Amino acid sequence: MDRAQSPHDHHDVVIIGGGPAGLSAAVMLGRARRSVIVIDERRPRNRRAPHMHGLLGRDGMSPLELLEQGRADAHKYGVEFIDGAATAIERAGDGFIVRGPRDLHARRVIVATGLVDVLPDIPGVEELWGTAAVVCPYCDGWEVRDEPLGVIATSPMSRNQAHLLRQWTSQLTVFGAREAGIPEDELTTLAARGITLAPPALGIREAGDVVVQTAQGEHHVKRVFVGARPKPSDTLLAELGCAMDATPAGPYVGTDPGGQTSVPGVWAIGNVADMKALVPIALGAGTLAATQVNISLLEEEIAHVNAH
Repeated sequence: MDRAQSPHDHHDVVIIGGGPAGLSAAVMLGRARRSVIVIDERRPRNRRAPHMHGLLGRDGMSPLELLEQGRADAHKYGVEFIDGAATAIERAGDGFIVRGPRDLHARRVIVATGLVDVLPDIPGVEELWGTAAVVCPYCDGWEVRDEPLGVIATSPMSRNQAHLLRQWTSQLTVFGAREAGIPEDELTTLAARGITLAPPALGIREAGDVVVQTAQGEHHVKRVFVGARPKPSDTLLAELGCAMDATPAGPYVGTDPGGQTSVPGVWAIGNVADMKALVPIALGAGTLAATQVNISLLEEEIAHVNAH
């Protein structure tokens, strides 16, 4: 028998990605007594961040600690884990074959592979990413409230990040706003809100504060917020033929409110489907998707009994 068809590799659900969304789904499905296996590369988007915020009861917790606890929770309910990357999802009869470290047969597949932050090619940004250079005001704004902050503009969308950050500080500088394509009338609005406009950042470094180098000299800020470009890790979904929706940030896989894609039996949750899914949102998306996946399996089982 082909190893992909081994009875030991047949599961109700294969979850690809072991971040907050994937683990939340795994726990709920494990509690529902479904056979579940998670394939995970163990490279979460927020792995460099020392803490996370806005998560009820876990404020300030390390993102990696949350994932370790999530794995432990899932293990309690019989969820299995494979470290590595899934390479393909293929239709196989009434289910799917997930190719990866070993081939797995699944009745349902949940893809929770997240996204990658594509950073501007500015020296120092990569090295400081997740600590002194960040993206989310909701995640990191409170800790640097009323301090001098900077925004490295990368597109016209950076005006939104700047306006939002103005809630946390009156000492805000936007670097390269005009060069990033923010229209003149919006530059006027930024200035009217007390936001300083500066030349583009040529490099950043950490020296107590964050030092932003421009053609006109250095600026010292407590934290720099970067307009990173989110790129969903959706190759598996695209190759399977899942429909994509156009968004201001580019194409994202289309789903119904419960996370089901246009391909029956395949769900997409978390940042791979929603770039705005902060950790609490991703956790909720995983829980919701798990209930919908379980119901779909139950309906299939009822239909099978009725047919016989």
